[in-house]
Order: sequence, then structure tokens, then C-alpha cells
Amino acid sequence: MIEHYPQWAKQLAKKYLSRTLSQFILHGNIHDLVSVGAGKDKSFLRLKTFLSDDFFGARDIVVFYDRSSGIYFRDEASQKDFKHALAGRDTLMGTDLAGKVPKDPVRAFSVLEQYFRLRLDQKKSIALIIDYAETIVPMNEAGSSGTEDRNALVYLLRWAHDPLFLASDFTTVMLTENLADLNKTLIQNPYNSEIRLPIPSESDRLSFIRSELTGGDYKDLVEVKQEVLAQQTAGLNFIHIRNILSNARENRIPVTFDRLTEIKKELIEAEAYGLLEFVETDATLDSVAGHKEVKLHLRQAVRALKEGRNDVIPMGYLVCGPVGTGKTYLVNCFSGEVGIPMVKLKNFRSQWQGVTEGNLEKILNLLKAMAPVAVMIDEADAYLGNRDASGDSGVSSRVFSQIASFMSDTSNRGRIIWFLMTARPDLMPVDLKRQGRAEEHLALFPPSTKEERIELFEAMKLKTGLKLAEPYIPEVIESGAKTFSGADMEAALTRAKFRAAALGKVRVTPEMLDKTLEDFMPPAYPEQVELQILHAVLECTSRALLPDDYRDLERADIMDRLEELKNGAV
Repeated sequence: MIEHYPQWAKQLAKKYLSRTLSQFILHGNIHDLVSVGAGKDKSFLRLKTFLSDDFFGARDIVVFYDRSSGIYFRDEASQKDFKHALAGRDTLMGTDLAGKVPKDPVRAFSVLEQYFRLRLDQKKSIALIIDYAETIVPMNEAGSSGTEDRNALVYLLRWAHDPLFLASDFTTVMLTENLADLNKTLIQNPYNSEIRLPIPSESDRLSFIRSELTGGDYKDLVEVKQEVLAQQTAGLNFIHIRNILSNARENRIPVTFDRLTEIKKELIEAEAYGLLEFVETDATLDSVAGHKEVKLHLRQAVRALKEGRNDVIPMGYLVCGPVGTGKTYLVNCFSGEVGIPMVKLKNFRSQWQGVTEGNLEKILNLLKAMAPVAVMIDEADAYLGNRDASGDSGVSSRVFSQIASFMSDTSNRGRIIWFLMTARPDLMPVDLKRQGRAEEHLALFPPSTKEERIELFEAMKLKTGLKLAEPYIPEVIESGAKTFSGADMEAALTRAKFRAAALGKVRVTPEMLDKTLEDFMPPAYPEQVELQILHAVLECTSRALLPDDYRDLERADIMDRLEELKNGAV
């Protein structure tokens, strides 16, 4: 039967049968169903049901414990045996077990240890399943744990290498969603083993969908093929999928492709505690004005992805350039062109100890399950921190290590594409910018040719809804007498519309537009913009992507000018 277990359960069985470990931590997708059996005999069970009735089905005694429910057993006979075995014995705190069984971890573990030793001496086989383990031995810095937490931790550490427990048929299984939420001493204990339960793969989802649709009236309510439904539910677990199908049946709302996309977005954002946001756009790279070489480069990546050539796709992109050059918009348009979801990481940091790492672990596991997916991190220099950060008990350095390690996992090449955007790439740690992480460095610049300036003007005229009294291209745009970034151009044209509205007009005359552009002063210092441009030039990993004005600049000259700007104006 074990051959029909999921891979993580096979791994658990193999490690236990080695007879060197008796304590395991299951983390990840623990609140989902577990696939058991094959063909017509295939079923989907709750995790605790699977562990107690199937995986540990042959054990004499299966015990459950969590803070809320306390101690309870798989069957009534075991429950009676427990109370009978320890009847009249007082715990260390003086509780008579003939009365109420204690629920707090320390007293409950004391009671359980007495019971386990009695029954193990009688050669009974036992499995203990501890749910919500993070509430019993939470992640705490050394010395900050409460007395109860430390005592509970000691029990678990002792059981892990107790000679009687190791020699007997005894297993402790702890369940937690995020491994980072558990006490690090417990996780690092060599007598423990951590096993992650993944979110279902596409083949697993298809198998579950087929089992759910068989013999029911769902067929009339699902307007997409089963294979498409399985593909489009990447990142969702079995319970999510069952809820989608049940909702379709109960409310008679057909599952269409658009509805499925909307539901998936809501479910994943909720599953990520609202720390992951889907970025939606109908735009493609055609909507981007200028940046001709960068668009060509990204379109080559789009073509490779659509042809299944994940092996040639960069692990990630660093998109740099001065403020207002459209870095975020460019990445959004890439996602619209390639047709894969784009998500944005929101602030996952918390003031509470251990929560930040747990949030990040949850997000990274979801990203892996959602693949293929593009991940956008704006203002990456400030968002990601660095390895040497101090002053927050090491949280920033641990977060940095988690992200850096995840980004360098080559199994994600072409499946999880990172876009790190910043106007100051020099402030980003080299660890993230190196090959194997953000491999391709794309630099965006304000328009430098007449064609680019006119293209930007036309694009921003369309975006702002500017209506001209007659066809007109301002001379300041054609000549390049003033430099406008995309953001500058949008602000200036909006100001021209305001000027017309103040006069009670809808259309902007050429005179109004000229006066507005002449009057407009971008709210940025030229030295800062120059500094950002020069850093982008230095960071770019392809000479062909640089404008002609910067392509042949000597690196030493750029460095000298940067030094002048840093020591002088900035």
C-alpha cells in the first residue's frame, strides 16, 4: 500500500524504518487532503485521518494533542485505557487524572510520558500527533522563552533521543504550517527530521478534479476542460478546488475561465495572508514608449517561454534607471505579453518575533506552487535589505538569506522569474545582483532621440486622455530642449488639461500646451537624475541595451563623475 502514498509519506516511512529517528516535523500544506490509493480505490483524506487510520493504522495506540482540545485518542478503548492506567496518579502539578485531564503542554506532556513508559514496557506501539506545534514551542530568541515554552521544549527534545522511545515502536509527529514558526533549537536537533508537504502538482490536481467530477452534476457547471482546470489552479490545494466546485453546484454559477482566474486570485491572496498581490494588466510591450532594445530583449524571453525553453531564461532581472522611466510599467507589460501571472510582494515584515520569517516561508512556498509566475519587487534596494543588517535581532539578515537562497534555486529557472526594480542599483547587495540570481541587468533611460520623444508624447497623450484642438507636436519635444521622463510627461500633460479646464475648455490648444511645457519643472534635482543614470549605465549587462550617448563611455570616466556627484551635489 505504501507505493500509493504521496512522496512525503514515503519519505517519512523510510526515515522511520531506519530506526534512527522517532520524531518528525511535518510542515507546509498540512491543512489539505492527502491522496491515498490508486485507480478506483483512490481516496482523499484529511491529514490527521490519514496519519491515524492509514499510516499509523497498525499502531496499538494513536494519541492526539493540541492546546485547545488537549489529549484525545483515535478510539474510545484507548481513551479508557489511558484514564484507567493513570487513575489516581497525580501529575507534578497535583492534578488527579480521575478528574479532568490537563490541557496545558507541560502538565499534559508529564501525564503522557507516564502513560507512554507504562505501555512501551508492555511492548505496545504508539504514535503521538501534536497539532499546531508552533503554539507549544514557538520561535523565540535564546533566553526570551517563557518557563512553559522551555519546559515543553525539554520534553520534546528528551523524547527525541530517549533510549526507551527509540528502541520501541514509538513516533512523535508535530504539525505546523511554517517551519520558521517553531523554536530553532527543536528544528536543529539532530534527532528530528523535517518533511515538507507540498501544494499539489498539476497531475495531482487533475486526478482530484476527475474524482470530484465523476458521477455528479458538476459537469454542467464547469465550462472549461478538466485539463485546463487543473492547469489554471496552480497554487491551490485540494480543498480550494473542492470549494470552487461545490460553490458552482450550490449557487449554480458556472466555472468559466474568467471566473476561475478571479477566484484563484482571491484564494491565493487570502492564503498568503494578504502579503501577495496579483498585478493585472491588459497592456503588452506594444504599450511601452521607447526602450526599443530592452523591449526586443524581453520579447526574445517571451518567445523562449512560449516555446518551452525554460533552460535559457534568466533566473531574474534587475531593472534600473532614473525615477520616472517606467520600470514598473515595463514589467507589467512583460507579464501581459507573456501571459503568466505577475505578483507583487507586499510588506511581509512584522513587529512580532518569528512572524516575518513565517510569512516569507509561506509566500515562497506559494510562489513555487504557482509556477510559472513572475515576481515584482519595487524599490528592491530598500525592500530586500542585506546580509549585514543589524539592530533587529538578525531578522533582516535571515530574511535576506531566505530570499537569496530561493532565488538561486535553478529548478525554478523559467518557472519563477524575478524582477527587481530600483533607481539605485549601487545600494543593492552584490549577492542578489550576481549571476544565478538577478542575472540580466536592464537599464532604462529618458528618451534620447527625436523618435523616442515623439513616441513618448503620443503614448502619454493617450494615457492621460489629452484632447488637442488640432494635431500638434510641441517644438520642445521635437528638439529635446527639455528632458522629460515618462512620469514627467504624464504630469505635464495632466497640467495642460488642468489649464484648459480652468478656462472652461475640454480641448488643449497648441499655445496652452507650449506654455505648460515651458513652465513645467520636474521635481527632481538634475544631479540626482544624472547619478541614477550613471549607475544604470554601470549596472547594465549588455552594451547593446545602452543609448548611443552612453555606449562608448569609459568606465573610469563614469566612476570619476559619480565620485564628483557623491562628494558634491548629492
